[in-house]
Amino acid sequence: MRELGDQGETPGDEPQARWLRFAGGAVALTIGAVGVAATLAAAAVLAVFTVIASLLLATAGLAWRMGRRQPKANEPVLIDARKVGHAWVAYGWDEPRR
Repeated sequence: MRELGDQGETPGDEPQARWLRFAGGAVALTIGAVGVAATLAAAAVLAVFTVIASLLLATAGLAWRMGRRQPKANEPVLIDARKVGHAWVAYGWDEPRR
């Protein structure tokens, strides 16, 4: 019987147990690496999604502002006109500028 602290094999140090510990460690390391890669890929997808959403939101905001733009004083104003018989009748000339 060996004393505690002796240099030698411990009871759980058979070759099969060593192989099982090695295989378990390799599987755990592989699962951890796949988890890290999946996390990084998800973060990259979210970053790209955020950039695209920001660009779309900025474009929509600019388009909305351009649609609500007030005409300048020296710009011509378009009015609606229809031909009635031999004369043209204009609509909208008496309304305030939009």
